[in-house]
Amino acid sequence: MDKKRIVLAITGASGTIYSSILAKALGKMDDVELHLILSDAALKVMELETNLMPEDLTDHADFVYPQELISAPPASGSWQHDGMIVCPCSMASLAAIAQGFGANLIHRAADVCLKERNKLVLVTRETPLSLIHIRNMETITLAGGIIMPASPGFYHSPKSINDLAAHMAGRVLEQLNIPHDLYQRWGENSQR
Repeated sequence: MDKKRIVLAITGASGTIYSSILAKALGKMDDVELHLILSDAALKVMELETNLMPEDLTDHADFVYPQELISAPPASGSWQHDGMIVCPCSMASLAAIAQGFGANLIHRAADVCLKERNKLVLVTRETPLSLIHIRNMETITLAGGIIMPASPGFYHSPKSINDLAAHMAGRVLEQLNIPHDLYQRWGENSQR
């Protein structure tokens, strides 16, 4: 059985909880080969807003790359994969990707996704948005990327912050056609 190659990149925006749920879910899937890219800012934000350690993410990945390793496989258009998720995606990373500024591995790998017409999902995490942010999101959308602001739903009756984050993580996986059981979908076993 061929494994799906998925790239998960984590930038310095708030919201490491989303990426930790995604890494754990993808890491448990026998048919997924997870390639993880961690930015320096992501590690700092993770330290400030969670009790997670880097290995809480890296232990779920098949391959881990630092942001400086511009020679890593995801930086090349000849390397085949099934999609890339940037979660959370900072506004600085959004701007770099939208402008084709490939100064680090995350930006370069995302740029490669767009040029090769591979799935690229950016889970943006900022509010309120400036016109510059909105225009960068428009640029990504017009180039074929998917913008998914971290906006979890409430119809699944979440009981915790983790439930809210799992809902968002599940919605991200659906963009890459990856089955999951992270939340109850609308209309499934509904009591309403």
